[in-house]
Order: sequence, then C-alpha cells, then structure tokens
Amino acid sequence: MPPIIMLFLLAVTVTGVVNSVDLPNFNEAPAFLNGKECPRITEKRYHNPSIIHIAMTLDATYLRGSVAGVLSVLQHSSCPENIVFHFIATTQRRHELRRIITTTFPYLNFHLYHFDSNLVRGKISYSIRRALDQPLNYARIYLADLLPATVRRILYFDSDLIVVDDVAKLWQIDLGSHVLGAPEYCHANFTYYFTHRFWSNPIYAASFKERNACYFNTGVMVIDLLKWREGRYTEKLEHWMKIQKRHRIYELGSLPPFLLVFAGDVERVEHRWNQHGLGGDNLEGLCRDLHPGPVSLLHWSGKGKPWLRIDSKKPCPLDSLWAPYDLFRHTTSFFSDS
Repeated sequence: MPPIIMLFLLAVTVTGVVNSVDLPNFNEAPAFLNGKECPRITEKRYHNPSIIHIAMTLDATYLRGSVAGVLSVLQHSSCPENIVFHFIATTQRRHELRRIITTTFPYLNFHLYHFDSNLVRGKISYSIRRALDQPLNYARIYLADLLPATVRRILYFDSDLIVVDDVAKLWQIDLGSHVLGAPEYCHANFTYYFTHRFWSNPIYAASFKERNACYFNTGVMVIDLLKWREGRYTEKLEHWMKIQKRHRIYELGSLPPFLLVFAGDVERVEHRWNQHGLGGDNLEGLCRDLHPGPVSLLHWSGKGKPWLRIDSKKPCPLDSLWAPYDLFRHTTSFFSDS
C-alpha cells in the first residue's frame, strides 16, 4: 500500500478514536420536582395540554450549550416533570449523545430523533459563517416530520441560550390564527438579509409586497405543528432553499427562508423571550450588552459562545450569567505543566 494512503487511513483511524472520547463529560444535574399546584399526569400522552414540548438539536460542537439550556429550563420551571424534550441529532454519535443526556439528567423526560442530513445536503449553499451551513442547523424546518403527529405544539430553542423564567409562560402564548410565534424586531434593516440579486428581481422582491415584514430570530419559536402540517410549510421553506441554491438570494443559512415564508405573519412575542445577539455578530463575535427591558431568556446568537470565551479566559461580562448553568466537568489535562 502506498505510504500516502497508509497515512490517510491512519489519520482516519486516529481521528475516529479522538472523536469517540472527545465529547465533554458533565456533572449530574439535581432532580427537579413538580410543585403541588402542578397537574398530575398519569399517562404521558403527547397531546396532553399539561405537557410542555421543547425541541433542541444535539451535536458535539454545541453539546455544552444544550446541556446548560436544559438545566436552565428545568431550574426555573414550576412543573419540570411535565416537560418533554425532543432532541434532534444526526447519525454520528447519536448513541453517545443519548448516554450523556441520560447520565446528566437521569430524571429527564426526553426522546431522541434521527435527522437525515441527506434531506438538506443538496439544498444548502455556503453562508457567511461555517456553523450556519451545518445540516443540523436546518432541522428546525423538519420538526413537523420528525416528531410524532400527536405532538401538536412545540417550543424550539437553539443550543446557545438559557431560560431564566418559567417556560410555561412562553408555552401558553395564544398563537391565534398564526402558525408561528416569536419576538419581532421591526427596526432591523430588512434589506440586509437578502442579496442585491434578490431585490433586483421583481418576482422575488414581490414576496414581501403588502406584508408588514419584520425580522425575527429563529432560535426561539413557538410553533403550531398541526397548522404547519396542514399548510405544508416544510415544502414552502424548501422552495426558497432550492431557489437559493440556484440564484444565491441570501447569505445567512436557515434564517432567510423563514423570513420569506413567515415574516409579517408571526404572532408577536415579548422581546424578553429572546434577548439575542449576545454572541456578537457573525464575523467577530464581540461583546454586547442586553437590550433594554425585562429578561426571560438570554441568547448567545452570533459567533461568540460563552463556553468558548470562558475557556479561553476572555469572557464577556454577560457570559457570567451563563456560567452557573454550565455542568461541564473540568478535568486536569494529561499535558498539564503541573
């Protein structure tokens, strides 16, 4: 066998070994129990209105953030035993991820679903930040297909946020006739999210005609899955992904398709439920301050992630609000100078 091929195979083998042990270890979370006022659930039926359903993705890169997010939800919930988490993961290391969640949260009600990356591989084009190009970033588009039909409503959370309020308040928001609810930011420059090619095409630009379209962040959404399925919204989002692949009409991963389909038709949620942008922009990830007003959810959207900045000894001031939810088990490095 040629030396180059032997080296390549060795690298693959070594990488596989490293990957298999490279997932972080976590301390076990305490058990969180329902208060006396919580309705008792004798059967874990998905459509039980007393059950809160939350969807999040799981992968090696953002696992530390996901674990912190889960802990924050449970810690501030009045009825934590009535929460069911629906985790989405790709085939890679799915069994390891299940083991980590089980050992970290022994009392957690959760399900783990497989997301087939092939669903989007032919529909993703590169964006301004590599993390936005990952197939799992598009899993939120397929929640209605991945979750059982008996799950009729879902809260979708990104893996870089913490909740500091009772999530039941967000769950109980009345969506009215809308499919989706989220905090809107109508002061944002909407033209920024699409390319000149989009705005110069009268057919594409007409998509927002007679719509009071505002920016919203897709990292926190309340979704009526029943209406989503009836309206075939996954297909509507895929339609714009296919156009993007051919004509390059936007730069920001999975966000623009949501804006194209839903902007102007979103049930407005209080801004307190998505204090986003704490990770800075998508290029530098500089420190940012909170938006004015009350806070129920802190979201480190952007390039800078609190666990990375803390480990590099260069935290931003607001990263100290994330740190108490970090269950990461620090170990002494084998290569330590001590």
